[in-house]
Amino acid sequence: MSQMLALAVPLVLLVGWSMRARYGVVAVAGAAGQVSVAVTAGVWAAGRWPEEDRWTGAVGLAEIACLLLLLVLTLRTESGRRSAVVAYTIGGAVALWPSRFEAISGPTSWLTLFGFGSALALPTVLVGLYLRGMDDDRRRSVAAGRRAQRLELAHDLHDFVAHDVSAMVAQAQAGMVLAASDPVRAAALFERIERAGQQALTSLDRTVRLLRSDEADLPERGPRPGLAELSSLTERFAESGGAVVRLDAPADQDIPREVAATAYRIVVEALTNVRRHAPTAREVDVRVRREGRWLEVLVRDDGGGPLPSAPRTGDPRRGGSGLAGLGARVEALGGTLRSGRAQAGGWQVKATMPLEGR
Repeated sequence: MSQMLALAVPLVLLVGWSMRARYGVVAVAGAAGQVSVAVTAGVWAAGRWPEEDRWTGAVGLAEIACLLLLLVLTLRTESGRRSAVVAYTIGGAVALWPSRFEAISGPTSWLTLFGFGSALALPTVLVGLYLRGMDDDRRRSVAAGRRAQRLELAHDLHDFVAHDVSAMVAQAQAGMVLAASDPVRAAALFERIERAGQQALTSLDRTVRLLRSDEADLPERGPRPGLAELSSLTERFAESGGAVVRLDAPADQDIPREVAATAYRIVVEALTNVRRHAPTAREVDVRVRREGRWLEVLVRDDGGGPLPSAPRTGDPRRGGSGLAGLGARVEALGGTLRSGRAQAGGWQVKATMPLEGR
């Protein structure tokens, strides 16, 4: 009659596994381990099973396999006191299982049971901990990638929105001067302000939407601006009432996307700084050239000292967040970024980046 106790753990496993979504795998594993220990104690009280009874042995081996599988899932999905209690419970249940067939008689039997339980439970524990470590590494990698993407979006917000807003400010100041004397030109300036404002709002809306999105819902970012967009960028800068821009950039597109996108960001930040800190500048040279296996970006204005309220520095890491972020980005690509006084007067920003893959 005591052989019917062998069906207790399989029944608990079937019922508990069907309810794992509600109570969790750890609860199912703990309940199965406790029932297994209770069955062993019941067999001790009702009488040991005969060793020649094959069906109880087969059911018992399946019970041990299920308990060890639950132990792996427990250690993989959860850490802390609950998983430790479940691990000890299942380990004890597995170690005591042979005592259902043979009575414990002295220290030798206890050592045999301990060795049996350790031989099965210890590798299982190591497998569960290894899988949990892999899951933790994967989660950390995903979190690091997500942080890097959000930081890149923040740089986008600074680079592009700040450029558009500074253009709006410069054009609004010019519009106030021309409103009374030349209404036609003032109206044209206000149209440009509207276009710049729409571009800034579009960039801001897209960036905020991406920052608020869950990782699974992040939409595609689309193509990044590169060297091909420098012409329209410099034209918008000149139209906003800034200095005349002389652009010298390569016509071919055989440049790595990361390098081209970074070069575009450098020009955006440099032109924004010209508008902010060198309002008296009249000419700006933007030069993007290949020098062997390197791409050189140089943006230089012809004068206009820094405003007292906005000091400029020759070290991008000590300046504003724009050049500091770009300096780190250029260094990550294996290049260098420097800014400082130009020999002929004015200010210059110079970056050198390797053309990887060429």
